[in-house]
Amino acid sequence: MSEIVQAALWGLVAGSAFLLGAVVGFGVRVPQKVIATVMAFGAGVLLSAVSFELVGEAYEQGGLAPAAVGTLAGAAAYTASNVWLAHRGARHRKRSGYHDHQAQPTEEQQSGSGLALAFGALLDGVPESAVIGVSLLEGGAVSLVTVAAVFISNVPEGLSSSAGMKKAGRGKAYVFGVWGSIAGASTLSAVLGYTVVGGFSPAVIAAFTAVAAGAILAMIADTMIPEAFQDAHLAIGLVTVSGFLISFALSHT
Repeated sequence: MSEIVQAALWGLVAGSAFLLGAVVGFGVRVPQKVIATVMAFGAGVLLSAVSFELVGEAYEQGGLAPAAVGTLAGAAAYTASNVWLAHRGARHRKRSGYHDHQAQPTEEQQSGSGLALAFGALLDGVPESAVIGVSLLEGGAVSLVTVAAVFISNVPEGLSSSAGMKKAGRGKAYVFGVWGSIAGASTLSAVLGYTVVGGFSPAVIAAFTAVAAGAILAMIADTMIPEAFQDAHLAIGLVTVSGFLISFALSHT
């Protein structure tokens, strides 16, 4: 199997987690504390993968400067895009809508918010898939830790966001159309990460990896952690640490 096909398949696997979460979130009323627990675990897993698989790899390939500059650039780009989308109705796109003041707006409340939510989902999902493709450049084998971390974190994101979309009055066609499109975009993003980024020097690859890491870190802080710790039970910190350690153990075996 060619490495391009591998990149596409692993990107699709990661993106399909959004759909899996959407099916559960749209079809089943999941208790808020369960959503918080799963989101916290996913955040811990992703934090570990970003630290050891992405930023650590960028440092080893290009040194401190590309790793640091790339991470900051990725975080800045994500934040700027997120601010723009927030003013168009996508601020609480990862929220389940359990609290009315943090619910996604309906189209009647804010025109164009549905499109903003879709773009927000794309913003959250693409950097993760791109680094899956880039990971194939190192030895011709995908980083299964990165794939697992992205998959595990995408399930609660799709679950919580889809529950919020349903509460805002958006139908099945919209919800599954959004997440189906994100799964497709994740596939394409992984392929582009492998084919386009692979043609550059190690320093550029390191910087790109760091940019994706910065965007993912900003996304965790802005969308995943707030939902995880909203009305969370007292053991939520332990759940996050457990996710972090499991991902750490996988990356060192």
